[in-house]
Amino acid sequence: MKKRRRRRLVPAILTDDPKALERMVRQAETFTAYVQFDIMDGQFVPSRSITWEDLAKLPMNLSWEAHLMVQHPADYLHGFRQAGAQKVTFHYEATSSPQETISLARDLGLRVGLAVNPETPVSAILPLANEVDSMLFLTVHPGFYGSQFIPEVLDKMMEFRRACPGVEIGVDGGIKESNIAQVVQTGVDVIYVGSAIFSQPQPSEGFHRLLSLIREGSSSQDS
Repeated sequence: MKKRRRRRLVPAILTDDPKALERMVRQAETFTAYVQFDIMDGQFVPSRSITWEDLAKLPMNLSWEAHLMVQHPADYLHGFRQAGAQKVTFHYEATSSPQETISLARDLGLRVGLAVNPETPVSAILPLANEVDSMLFLTVHPGFYGSQFIPEVLDKMMEFRRACPGVEIGVDGGIKESNIAQVVQTGVDVIYVGSAIFSQPQPSEGFHRLLSLIREGSSSQDS
């Protein structure tokens, strides 16, 4: 029997509206203890989002991490640490010195993940794999809610798993009920989902449906 992996479903909150942010946080508090906030600067990606200042002003009963889709991510770390982030994930493509960003995050007491866009080859990130807590594979072109899922990235995830079996793998982008079973088969550890939860009439129901599909897929793969 294969070793069973404990797969997690993390709601991803993406908005540029502080009022919508509060609404989504209050919804999330009813069905999860942990979320990801997607942060966009209008430079690394075309869209802009809420900021660490918005998060710092919002009381919440959630632990959280930030997915930084921003240029010069090192400039953002102090703010997100101040706002209460437990972890930051930044993009390999967003800085010429990812090692410096990793070191600064560590110095601030943050857990750190490295995200990679769909076009970035696994070979580029392997030298950093053991320097971070997790690797996050984007299955969309980042920066837009509800973007088109790119299934070819799943092959890269499995390639990375073979090369680095002990590193936590996350996946983010375009995941919904129709493709989540396919995603589970890659051996992923953490699945981040935004619109398939928060665009539903009842986000809690969407979350629990996806969670059931993850468990079904995990049982069939691990048995």
